[in-house]
Amino acid sequence: MELWFNEKNTDTCNLSIKIKRHLHSETTPYQQIDFFESYDFGVFFTLDGAIMVNEKDEFIYHEMIVHVPMAVNPHIKKVLVIGGGDGGTVRELTRYDSIESIHMVEIDERVVRLCQKYLPLTSSKLDDERVTLFFEDGVNFVKDKKNIYDLIIVDSTDPVGPGEGLFTTEFYKNCYEALNENGILINQHESPYFEEYRKEMLKAHAKLKKIFDICKVYQFHMPTYSSGHWLFGFASKKFHPIEDHKKEEWERLQIYTKYYNSVIHKGAFMLPTYVKELLESV
Repeated sequence: MELWFNEKNTDTCNLSIKIKRHLHSETTPYQQIDFFESYDFGVFFTLDGAIMVNEKDEFIYHEMIVHVPMAVNPHIKKVLVIGGGDGGTVRELTRYDSIESIHMVEIDERVVRLCQKYLPLTSSKLDDERVTLFFEDGVNFVKDKKNIYDLIIVDSTDPVGPGEGLFTTEFYKNCYEALNENGILINQHESPYFEEYRKEMLKAHAKLKKIFDICKVYQFHMPTYSSGHWLFGFASKKFHPIEDHKKEEWERLQIYTKYYNSVIHKGAFMLPTYVKELLESV
């Protein structure tokens, strides 16, 4: 019997992946977690039926969420990661010797523990001595933080369920306060293509534009995410992602990457006309 995983992009469009085995299934107080082994993408896991990470293309997402801000300010020392329970974002951050501390806040500890079991590719650096794990709500975690972090990365799910609070104006304002004067915020910014995702993209961008002095959006190609065209938000108190790009300084670090490079850095902010028009409309 053939086994297939199906994720709905819309009511009339599915992503289907043939799988070898259903490795694990578990319902936590927060969400439904499943791990699968597939033919084309290796091991992948889902939350409430939506693909989060797989072994084949995870490097694209994690490199773009980390190396873009690090190439704008290579002197970042204190980082907060909200979400990111698979560990891939932390893994990329630990490649920078200059980073002194990484706080990772994940509401569902089972995501972390199961990724450590089934996805060591992404979770291998969660035991780095600079990493501190907090299993609590990221929305509440940032409320009392003031002027602490150089970089906050919101590595969140879509704005439903446990991830819903990570797309609110109050949360973004609290992140602003938690950042120091050089602070950068990177957020998972959804997709411009299908209507449901596009609406959330525009709502997030409108909120961030009211709070941060510099607010830009950049793109990357993610084969297993809805439409394959995905975005991150870059918001900052001081640094412009292109004008302050430290190309030569970052390249001297000699960090090997499979997707990100200095040309991609600039090109990622060169958005298609329809996306620019959408963003400018809010």
